[in-house]
Amino acid sequence: MTTPLLDCVELTTGHGQPRHAVIWLHGLGADGHDFAGIVPELNLPDDLPVRFVFPHAPMIPVTINHGYLLRAWYDILHADGVERTVDQAGIHASRQQIEALIAREAARGVPAERLALVGFSQGGAMAYVTGLSHAQPLAGVAALSTYIPNLADLDALRQPANHATPVFAAHGEFDNVVPLALGQQAVEALLERNQPLRWQTYPMMHTVCEEEISELGGWLTSVLRQADKTATV
Repeated sequence: MTTPLLDCVELTTGHGQPRHAVIWLHGLGADGHDFAGIVPELNLPDDLPVRFVFPHAPMIPVTINHGYLLRAWYDILHADGVERTVDQAGIHASRQQIEALIAREAARGVPAERLALVGFSQGGAMAYVTGLSHAQPLAGVAALSTYIPNLADLDALRQPANHATPVFAAHGEFDNVVPLALGQQAVEALLERNQPLRWQTYPMMHTVCEEEISELGGWLTSVLRQADKTATV
C-alpha cells in the first residue's frame, strides 16, 4: 500500500537543478510555513542548489492540549518535566510519511545520501527517529530543541546505514517546553554510541535564534558538500 504524500511548501536555493534536498519538520501546532522564511538566513552558497521541503503534519487530537485538533506528528499523552508518554503508533505512521517524502526526492534525482533531515521540537523528534532508522545513509540530521522519544529503544531504532551520519543538535538553555535535560539525554546517548555529533546550546527559550540558524547553515553547507564527494549517484 502506497503512503499518501503530505502537502508541502517547497523552496529552492542556488543556481541550477537541485542536487540536494532538506526536509524540514515543524513543531506541534505549527505548519510547513513556519520555517520557510528562515531559508535565506542560512546563507547557503549559490553553487549548492538545494530543494527545501516543508511538509504539513496531519491534524490530530493532542491529549496534552485537551484533545484539540492540531497539526502534530504524534499524540503526546503526558508531559511532566523530562517525562514524556507518546503515541508510538503515531510516530510510526509519521515516520512512514517522511520516508515517502525521502523516496519522492530520490525519484526526483536526489538520493538519500544527498538529503538532510531538519526538525524543531516534535519535528526534531521525528528527524531523529526517521534519520537514525533510515535504511540508506543520509547526508545529515539536525535536531533543534528536541529529544528522542523512548530513548530506551535507541539501539533497536538505529540502523547501521546511519551510524556515521552527522548530527547537529541544538537547544535553548531556558527551554520551558522541552527541557534542556531532555536534549542532553539524547546527545549523551548518541555520543556513547559514537554518533558524529555537534552539540550547541543558546541563551534562549523554546525557539531558534540568529546565531543558531547561522551555525545550522554552515553545518548544512558542510554536510551537503561532503555528500557530493561521497555520492554514488
